[in-house]
Amino acid sequence: MRVPRLVGLMAVDARETARAQGLFLNAPDRPDFHLTVVDYVVRQYPQPGAEVPRESMVYVWFDFGDGEGGGGVREPRIPRPPAGGMQRELGEPGDAFEMINR
Repeated sequence: MRVPRLVGLMAVDARETARAQGLFLNAPDRPDFHLTVVDYVVRQYPQPGAEVPRESMVYVWFDFGDGEGGGGVREPRIPRPPAGGMQRELGEPGDAFEMINR
């Protein structure tokens, strides 16, 4: 039997899909997995399409682990970037092509 693709499914749909294939699901990052409904599966093991015996365990995760590309919190950035941005270069006094600020 081949493992179905569960990544991208909501928890309730992943459970039903696995059950229909005769597989068991386990979620190491969710001790309350049987109550989880609307969270989306982001990773699974074994990979989709892998051959496994009937009644095998498939592991699913709902959060990315450390270093796996989760969005994370990126603001506020410390130290903050300098204020202002690029500034226009002013001409030297008495320059023949002096810039005039209007």
